[in-house]
Amino acid sequence: MSDKIAKPVNGSYGVIDGVEITEEVIARLVKNAEDKFPGATFRSPGRPARTDEPSKAVTVRLSESELAAVMARAEREHRTRSEAIREALAEWAHAAV
Repeated sequence: MSDKIAKPVNGSYGVIDGVEITEEVIARLVKNAEDKFPGATFRSPGRPARTDEPSKAVTVRLSESELAAVMARAEREHRTRSEAIREALAEWAHAAV
């Protein structure tokens, strides 16, 4: 922990986003946190899960022309690049069976 602890000047620690930070403001913030932020809703960090299965990011190198072709088709079909690549891989894997 740092030895440099902020000290208030004339009762204020400064201003953040237009709010003067005083001991009273800090006490309200601490109480709100201790009360588990009543009324607040939280989501899990990170991207939402696509499936119930665990997933893993995979890096693939594409030439600029390959990527341009993927992006063009994804745009025509109103899909994201990831959706287009996943669908192409699914079709390829299914065809191999």
